[in-house]
Amino acid sequence: MTSPKQDRIPKGERTRSRILEAATELFSQSGFRVVSLRDIAAHAGLTHAGLLHHFSGKEDLLLQILSHRDAVDARLLFAEDPDGGAASLLQVIVGFVERNTGTPAMVALYVKVSAEATDPEHPAHAYFTKRYRVIRKRITEILAALAAEAGLPLAADSAARQLIALMDGLQTQWLLDPDSVDMRAEVISFLDRLGLDTTAARTAAPPLSSPTSSPTSSPSSSPSSSPSTDPEVT
Repeated sequence: MTSPKQDRIPKGERTRSRILEAATELFSQSGFRVVSLRDIAAHAGLTHAGLLHHFSGKEDLLLQILSHRDAVDARLLFAEDPDGGAASLLQVIVGFVERNTGTPAMVALYVKVSAEATDPEHPAHAYFTKRYRVIRKRITEILAALAAEAGLPLAADSAARQLIALMDGLQTQWLLDPDSVDMRAEVISFLDRLGLDTTAARTAAPPLSSPTSSPTSSPSSSPSSSPSTDPEVT
């Protein structure tokens, strides 16, 4: 039985969400190339034709899954007037790491598919190339602003690349052995070693999307700052 809240959601939207959840689970387990549309349809309790009524193909499914969280994150990372300035955005970055510990399926999806996407022929190659370019630029801006405020001689572009590499590597280690890896603590430790003030980031994480909410629920629209559209973030 569906709950009263679910009953208020149009049937088509519920079906799309179910398909995206099934695709997220299967892609995160086996990767993009191995999973077929028929696999996804069966996992979602639909026919192949029923799935194609909602999505044009496997590439469409993958890119919609990837772009949803980016749309959520971009609204925070690209806020024009964040409370607390650059320090607040540093808190957002740490909050992303904390949020990821509640969504292992999405972390697994990003780890697996981003590795596959190093192949120029992969359908998500352009997506991940742009995503990394965008996030490097934005994190460089944040670190440069914080270093300027503190009077630190920081090479922000290099520090941004190292921070992103750290977060990616921590995700893989965490997926393999979650009980021995505290991603949030390691990121804060790295920022401390840069000499940055992490006081705000230590006290509380920002209000990101709930770890228990579906990462695949269809967004009404993607903000212009989303990597899936045009700006520049990770």
